[in-house]
Amino acid sequence: MIKTRDIDLTLNGNHILNCVSVEIPPGKVTALIGPNGAGKSSLLHTLSRLQNQDSGEVELAGRLLSDYAFDELARHLSVLRQHSTIGSRLRVRDLVAFGRYPHNKGRGTAADDVIVDQALRDFDLGELASRFLETLSGGQRQRALLAMNFAQATDMVLLDEPLNNLDLRHARKLMQLIRRHTDRGRTFALVLHDLNHAARHADHIVAMKNGEVFKAGNKAAVLNSDVLSDLYDTDIRMVTVEGELLALT
Repeated sequence: MIKTRDIDLTLNGNHILNCVSVEIPPGKVTALIGPNGAGKSSLLHTLSRLQNQDSGEVELAGRLLSDYAFDELARHLSVLRQHSTIGSRLRVRDLVAFGRYPHNKGRGTAADDVIVDQALRDFDLGELASRFLETLSGGQRQRALLAMNFAQATDMVLLDEPLNNLDLRHARKLMQLIRRHTDRGRTFALVLHDLNHAARHADHIVAMKNGEVFKAGNKAAVLNSDVLSDLYDTDIRMVTVEGELLALT
């Protein structure tokens, strides 16, 4: 489990996070939702140590995040940023294989190859494995980055807007894949803008607004018309269709 206590963060004079305390339950999918500028990505960055908070604590598996050495943390926690800068002259398979670096330090084994091959299959990248990243579409590039993340095989996975650029088929496949991995004990925290994906696939919801936790809990507690309408300052109606929650805006 990962949790924060009283996280505060100010960037360039702007108060981004204000006394944020959250828990990401183990073995489940947590969706971080809320309007633009709510602090969702900044919170995810503090959870992954990409951004150091001004005050407060982040704890992973009962230890302060600051106590982890970089290589040790990379074996337990992986993160996909919304905007990732990578070399364009890198081939897809090489990028995905880089996810194994925390485990093999660049000395890949047959076991690593099995994991990389599985990640390529999971994200329909087999035919693209030898292509340079600069030749890919935005969606193909996003799938390659996700495959690298999954190949890292960490217990905790943080994904910032992972559905960016994905078509309907691959967005659905990603969420189904995340569910299969949680069934194997992995934990996911995702920044999502699509409320229907959150409603269908998440177990736990953290709603943020103005740098604070607006409401957190299970889907019934957060994904209802009153809470969401207040959260987004616009009318949102939640209905049930064939047993599934659906957001109408």
